[in-house]
Amino acid sequence: QVQLVESGGGLVQAGGSLRLSCAASGRTFSTYGMAWFRQTPEKEREFVAGISWSGGSTFYADSVKGRFTISRDNAKSTLYLQMNDLKPVDTAVYYCAAAARLVRGISRSDYGSWGQGTQVTVSS
Repeated sequence: QVQLVESGGGLVQAGGSLRLSCAASGRTFSTYGMAWFRQTPEKEREFVAGISWSGGSTFYADSVKGRFTISRDNAKSTLYLQMNDLKPVDTAVYYCAAAARLVRGISRSDYGSWGQGTQVTVSS
């Protein structure tokens, strides 16, 4: 199992930007497909963005396409989520997730390792 720790959350005004980071330790990071999910008290945890273990494939929820970019630095064992043009509806706790050798997964059940989450709040 890989251990995951998110950081970078905070309070930002609508239209602003944040970059989330997810530091991984344990097993070889480069062999894990990674993703970001988010959750609010009113909603189930939902998929935001994913990246294959090789980094060659990225995929996004329709609600964030064109605004968010997922990337990874295997040398630093770190996953990133660049979030631009943030909207109040993006307010949530953001979680990173990992799955061994996963190429593409958008369901919560596809991922076996989770971080503790980081709060993102977007004010209007």
